[in-house]
Amino acid sequence: MDAMRQAVRDEEGVTRKFWAKLKRVGSRIPFAEELLAAFYCATDPATPRRVKLILMGAIAYFVLPTDAIPDILPLIGFADDAAVLAAAIAQVSGSITEQHRAKARDTLHSQA
Repeated sequence: MDAMRQAVRDEEGVTRKFWAKLKRVGSRIPFAEELLAAFYCATDPATPRRVKLILMGAIAYFVLPTDAIPDILPLIGFADDAAVLAAAIAQVSGSITEQHRAKARDTLHSQA
């Protein structure tokens, strides 16, 4: 939990690690578009601070090297990451706009 709090405070570090990990595993995770939309919402200056903190916490969990279920395990490795992200999005879903989602789709299609 302390590692997540520290990661949320280090937005630049989380962003750097986020892009590196997304490039490595993005094609293997079914929630990549939602993750990217959450990232774009969290980094949008118009997003309320409370929403940013919730989403950055979920994104920090995604990039942390240690989590409840190791990401290297086939099929279930990202289940905990998906669950944390789903819980965060459920709390702030109204803040993730169609523009965030469109930008996420465009990013994924340009990297395919």
